Amino acid sequence: MPSPSGPAPSGRLPACPDEGAADAGPSTGVARPDGYRAVFAVPEFRYVFAAHLLSSLGVVVCEIALSVLVFRLTASPLLSALTFALGLLPYVVGGTLLSAVADRYPARRVLVGCDLLCALAAAGMVAPGTPVAVLLVLRCVLAAIAPVFAGTRAATLGEILGEGELFVMGRSVIRIVNQSAQLAGFAAGGLLLTVVSPAAVLALTAGAFLGSALLLRLGTLARPARDGIGGPARGALLAASLGGARWLLTDRRVRALLLLTWLPPAFVVIPEALLVPYAGLLGTGPAGMGLLMCSMPIGAVLAESLVGAFLGPRARTRLTFPMGVFAVLPSLGFAAQPSLGWTLLLLVLTGTGISYNFGVDRWFVAAVPDALLGRAMTVMQAGRMTVMGLAMGLAGVAAEYAPLRVVMPAAGVLGAVCVLAVIFEVRRTAPGTDRTSPGPVRGPAGPVTRTEK
Repeated sequence: MPSPSGPAPSGRLPACPDEGAADAGPSTGVARPDGYRAVFAVPEFRYVFAAHLLSSLGVVVCEIALSVLVFRLTASPLLSALTFALGLLPYVVGGTLLSAVADRYPARRVLVGCDLLCALAAAGMVAPGTPVAVLLVLRCVLAAIAPVFAGTRAATLGEILGEGELFVMGRSVIRIVNQSAQLAGFAAGGLLLTVVSPAAVLALTAGAFLGSALLLRLGTLARPARDGIGGPARGALLAASLGGARWLLTDRRVRALLLLTWLPPAFVVIPEALLVPYAGLLGTGPAGMGLLMCSMPIGAVLAESLVGAFLGPRARTRLTFPMGVFAVLPSLGFAAQPSLGWTLLLLVLTGTGISYNFGVDRWFVAAVPDALLGRAMTVMQAGRMTVMGLAMGLAGVAAEYAPLRVVMPAAGVLGAVCVLAVIFEVRRTAPGTDRTSPGPVRGPAGPVTRTEK
């Protein structure tokens, strides 16, 4: 697999190299800057970063504008809220039935095609007289495309950056963009809607997707498909997608890592899903509600940035299990029905748990075969968003029958138990006998164990 500066040596880059070697990036014989600087030193990644920033802002602004547009057309709070729910649930369709697209076709073609389809869907929302039902269908189209795009981009990062330390840092940058886009997108969307119509904002969204497509087309290299393009009888797309998902879920190691990726966010999102009624209990106004909604992304951006910038690869990997559990623990504080200030602190602390992903990314990419990497990343993303959507819905149902001071801390208790159980399974499936080793290295014939000195 190519690295940023040319063909990589046989096999993948070490899953967790020694501290000094890891900080130097892929072994190319040339010294590289450390951390995030090393990632942005790769020109191709800068294009991917800019494209992701554009499309992420476009998605957030689109959600706000579409929700406002639907409410103006129907005066229905239910349909307006449904536009946000439809941004999560169709992930399972695209992630399960279309995941093979990420491996079967050249990555640049898939990424550009996804952006163009999203631009067309956003443009369709702008058309005068578009029925509300069509608007919601187009929102589903955007959501179904999202996991295919995200999975393809994640797998492509391995080709752009190599799959060692630079890959982990590149994934970190993507997560920072995701969280920052929520903050900036909500602010920008709200400001734009004070001066222009929702249709005009949706037109800007279509333009953002077109800009992303152009950046990816001009700034990334044309690479062949991962699963042997042109090979004989590769089978139907649906069968390949389902077969890949089946393999991922039946492999014990990969399944454990998928669960470790999915479960903490599922429980973390429960307090966030109940913030509106909780803000009502506190009697906060719109300003307080805005602070509550921003707190968790702020914690996530701070933790991701600080851990990525100031800790070495080994220290980041060792944080995986503690931070995975810690992410769900601040929910216990809601049992005391804290005031606004303490609630903000609990949410910021919850957001810091995102830093557990550094280790999971490293282990996951080492455990999955090259030919399935795109499908694996697509299933990972689709599963995460789907379980988050289900968790939000179940939290709402629970809050109908129990007080918030019970539901929110109960999520923390149940989350801690589930995450600890998954951590136990991840440790049991770790290759080799050295449980402190962060993961395997994939050699030419498959996974092998690397024992650190």
